[in-house]
Amino acid sequence: MPDTSMHIEEIRELAKRFSAESLDKCMQKVIHGQANECFNDGEVEDVMNVLAKAEFVKSQVNKGMSLSQAIRELGRRIRAAQGSGE
Repeated sequence: MPDTSMHIEEIRELAKRFSAESLDKCMQKVIHGQANECFNDGEVEDVMNVLAKAEFVKSQVNKGMSLSQAIRELGRRIRAAQGSGE
């Protein structure tokens, strides 16, 4: 299982830099094998994971959470999902 913590800084920076809509467009480009302007560091699965997490964080910020709160919520949801899958 990949270590999510190594991508937290990238997720934070992407959420600061791009809108949720831009991150979604970048994910669509990755799905279609096209280059995207958001994040390209790694295998397709890793890129999609980082973009999806950044999009989630940005959408939480858009709903009124602080960036730190949104990242903590992402972590909470990841831990909950991992716990239910064991």
